[in-house]
Amino acid sequence: MADNAEHEQTQEQEYDRDREFLTVPLLSSHRSNPNSTSQVAIVGSHVCPIESLDYEIFENEFFKQDWRSRRKTEIFQYIFMKWLTCFLIGLIVSLIGFCNNLAVENLAGVKFVFTSNMMLQQRYATAFFVFFTSNLVLTLFASMITALIAPAAAGSGIPEVKAYLNGVDAPGIFSFRTLAVKIFGSVTAVSSSLLVGKAGPMVHTGACIASLLGQGGSKKYGLTWKWLRFFKNDRDRRDLVTCGDAAGIAASFRSPVGGVLFAFEEMASWWRSALLWRAFFTTAVVAIVLRALIDVCLSGKCGLFGTGGLIMFDVYSANISYHLMDVPPVLLLGVVGGILGGIYNFLLDKVLRLYNLISEKGVVYRILLACSISIFTSCLLFGLPWLASCQPCPFGALEACPTIGRSGNYKKFQCPPGHYNDLASLIFNTNDDAIRNMFSKGTDSEFQHSSVLIFFFTCFFLSIFSYGICAPAGLFVPVIVTGASYGRLMGMLLGSHSDLNHGLYAVLGAAAFLGGSMRMTVSLCVIILELTNNLLLLPLIMLVLLVSKTVADVFNGNIYDLIMKLKGFPYLEAHAEPYMRQLMVGDVVTGPLQMFHGIEKVGNIVHVLRSTTHNGFPVIDEPPLSESPVLFGIILRVHLITLLKKKSFLPTPVQTGGDAFKQFSSGDFAKRGSGSDEKLEDAEFTDEELEMFVDLHPFTNASPYTVVETMSLAKALILFREVGLRHLLVIPKVRQRTAGSIPSEHVRKMSSSHRDDTVAITALLGRYNVRLTWLISGVKGWSASLSDQTLNNQFT
Repeated sequence: MADNAEHEQTQEQEYDRDREFLTVPLLSSHRSNPNSTSQVAIVGSHVCPIESLDYEIFENEFFKQDWRSRRKTEIFQYIFMKWLTCFLIGLIVSLIGFCNNLAVENLAGVKFVFTSNMMLQQRYATAFFVFFTSNLVLTLFASMITALIAPAAAGSGIPEVKAYLNGVDAPGIFSFRTLAVKIFGSVTAVSSSLLVGKAGPMVHTGACIASLLGQGGSKKYGLTWKWLRFFKNDRDRRDLVTCGDAAGIAASFRSPVGGVLFAFEEMASWWRSALLWRAFFTTAVVAIVLRALIDVCLSGKCGLFGTGGLIMFDVYSANISYHLMDVPPVLLLGVVGGILGGIYNFLLDKVLRLYNLISEKGVVYRILLACSISIFTSCLLFGLPWLASCQPCPFGALEACPTIGRSGNYKKFQCPPGHYNDLASLIFNTNDDAIRNMFSKGTDSEFQHSSVLIFFFTCFFLSIFSYGICAPAGLFVPVIVTGASYGRLMGMLLGSHSDLNHGLYAVLGAAAFLGGSMRMTVSLCVIILELTNNLLLLPLIMLVLLVSKTVADVFNGNIYDLIMKLKGFPYLEAHAEPYMRQLMVGDVVTGPLQMFHGIEKVGNIVHVLRSTTHNGFPVIDEPPLSESPVLFGIILRVHLITLLKKKSFLPTPVQTGGDAFKQFSSGDFAKRGSGSDEKLEDAEFTDEELEMFVDLHPFTNASPYTVVETMSLAKALILFREVGLRHLLVIPKVRQRTAGSIPSEHVRKMSSSHRDDTVAITALLGRYNVRLTWLISGVKGWSASLSDQTLNNQFT
């Protein structure tokens, strides 16, 4: 009897130890402290209001039931609406792009015509006043509407769109207000002679249009279309935004293939063949519509547009020949272009940091900064041509010399009859016309070395100082202008060592500088080929892009990545750092974590939602719903708020079964539009309601992505990035214990529990502002988790 009692006491002690073993989190703090000494998991400070996007389809019972119940006609309608929406995106973006160019060419054209008329009458002071005042008014208008109405419209918008496609939901970047300010602000800023471009704003404009169409319009302004509300998740809207930014590039340069490749190479983090077809279809629509509209304008029905303004820089179509001896100068062009691109990115980074300090002081300082840059630019553009000497008009020129009016290679400016000012032809002009003049063939003797050198330095520094102001401003065209002047200058210096003409050197210089600053190769190559309309340039452009990108990568990252880092967007890179191979996901665990039971009390849910800002919560089933504590799945915050607002509560903790489908529909859990997230503050609960229960099972995603705790951090990062996840559950491995000291039924329960039991980790890879938030659940004992919000990088 004593032996039996002692044996039962031993079993009881072992059973108690087993119970403790089952309930204590495996990845506890004493086992794996967060690694805060490297670039990993520096968590808990400077919480950023930016949220992640749920690109993973949330497959709860309502989603499954919705797809099971769809008929073939509804599925066809869903697919048809995707293509129709892409057509609408291409149509609207092309119309906006055309109208933008039409407005810029006429606004700037009228300004230059009035100024030129005053110059012809030798009323130089009046001419400067007209030029200065018009530029200042246009800049003031652009900066005021941006600062007061939609601050998210400032800059090019490409970093914001790129971050969105990576999964970062920055507030207000795709609103109707941002779209309107982007269009009108871009037109006025470019017309004001600031050295800014309209390609970047057009990319943002296309993304805004795609986002608004994807969510059925803007509910805030009453612009909604019920028949467009087919895309109720972030994944479908992400695909439409990708098509939108491709359409933006296509509309800027009339480069449909280049637009698709730009979206693929630089913007999109996830790509598939179906999306490629839709993006190509969208850009094809843009190209067709633009071609038709340009034909109308060439007949002289668009004012000043069509005679000097260019959507497509079809300026270098000569048959060229080059030989092996021309390769060394091209290589030199690429090397120097890469060095200049690295310097350009470095200086722009410093200037943007300085402008940020000024902008933090208030709206007035932002507007004053923009006006100051406008005044400086006007004085520079009007004053520098006076430094250049007048040149006699060449005999047998293909166009009138001197040029009277706005566009042309032979600007008269202050010169006497029969002479022209070559620097004025470049600097006292629109960006499009300057590019046309630099790229033009047969003009090797039209520009002086000093004029091109002055123009290069002016463009280089003005483009840096103009970009960071509070107005829609792109970098593409300024970089092309600067690179073209650099290439033209190199062509003048190397002219005796090469048979290539100066216009071709300008094209290659633009490619070299683009590759050095933006670090793209394939898309830039195709864009430049479509700009120049000459396939013979392909080998040289490929060579110069590869060399310039390789050289520039030694110094810093590409310009858009630097801007994203400055803006605090936690962009998740596609590659893992080498040190991540030495870390396991368990090495970056932190906790404790908030979780819910399958049937949870309303008061507990309300308390957790009010005390945290997490987006998702693990759902755990415990006896009697299961033999042992197991992970059932994960539920989103917005879905919990929807449940609470409906107040479909249970008096006792029982499962609802099919009753949930009578009270809710899949539309109740669809993704809302921008800025319309559900908030718990809008609901009130009585004490009696707080003591009731909610069955979370039908609303939980029962098939979340999971990995084991021993997976390397690098491998988990790649999975997280490639699949497009927001939540990743980490399952600890089963502990190795001898089964002899534990009853067989306890061994079965233990192994089952450890197989399904989950623990949570949250890691932020700081070096590249990585958005890597991993939600992890525990079997028991963890009561809080880190915020699912993305965090600002402390190194920015």
